Amino acid sequence: MSADRSWGPRRWAQNGSVRIAFDQFKPEHDGDPLLVATGLGVNRESMPDGFVRELAKQGFAVVRYDQRDGGESTHFPPTPTRNPITALVGKRGEAYTAEDMADDAVAVLDELGWDSAHVLGVSLGGAVAQRVALRHPQRVRSLTTVAAVPGDVTGLRTLRFIRMGTLGKFARLKFPDTREGAIEAGLAVAKLLSSPRVDFDEDSVRATLEGNPDSGVHDQESQSRQIGAQWSGPTIDKIACPTLIVHGKDDPLIKPEAALAIASRIPGARTLLLPAVGHDLPEHAWSPLAGAIRELADTPTTPSLHRPPTVE
Repeated sequence: MSADRSWGPRRWAQNGSVRIAFDQFKPEHDGDPLLVATGLGVNRESMPDGFVRELAKQGFAVVRYDQRDGGESTHFPPTPTRNPITALVGKRGEAYTAEDMADDAVAVLDELGWDSAHVLGVSLGGAVAQRVALRHPQRVRSLTTVAAVPGDVTGLRTLRFIRMGTLGKFARLKFPDTREGAIEAGLAVAKLLSSPRVDFDEDSVRATLEGNPDSGVHDQESQSRQIGAQWSGPTIDKIACPTLIVHGKDDPLIKPEAALAIASRIPGARTLLLPAVGHDLPEHAWSPLAGAIRELADTPTTPSLHRPPTVE
């Protein structure tokens, strides 16, 4: 469980045979519904509690969930492709589809009784969030993606946005399947994905990981199934809700050009490039990002949405 006692009890949503674990921040408090989709392999507690508190201050009721094959949600049996790089460029969709993952998010909304919500996705969760907006447009009030690739780009076309050197280092990480192994893996990944412009606070990161020793950080088999899920739905230019595309200027894994590519294709999309931010959500980014999501949520929805200025 999260070290922050503000989180409500774990709950479950059902999508066919798949159970999705989720919880809500301060469930006794009302607010505008906001659903958070997490990244590759990691559990829902990877979303910093401090950032969630900033979102709550902005008037959101925040729910986070574990992707299938992550955290406490349903994990799938091994498939022939067990390496994230191989899954990215080779045979895909062996376990489930990207449509299935988008439907998981909607299953959480259904269980909550939310007709619609603002949706925030980070990394892989950003691609999932884009697909939710495409597959279930009536359920998404606004869309924010952080450190993501275009949700309709798959296979070799994804490579133009990824720093393969970093992905290779990520794939080569080997740690024992123990609590200490999960902590050391999380520390190694955090170092790898942080901005070189910010001093890495190893003691603070280790303390956080002690409270959330997530084995998904180095579970390459689960990651390969998530990253290998094939999307065959509409293209992202069909996204019609207010959209904010966020990226760290120092992201060592996904090139910031990915954000510009997404924003150029979604009508009216705003872009927020965060200085001294890598493929993570460091504390100095929490307040400006939460404020930008609030501003996005307050955007009037009209049949013809004019393109707002880029935010820097």
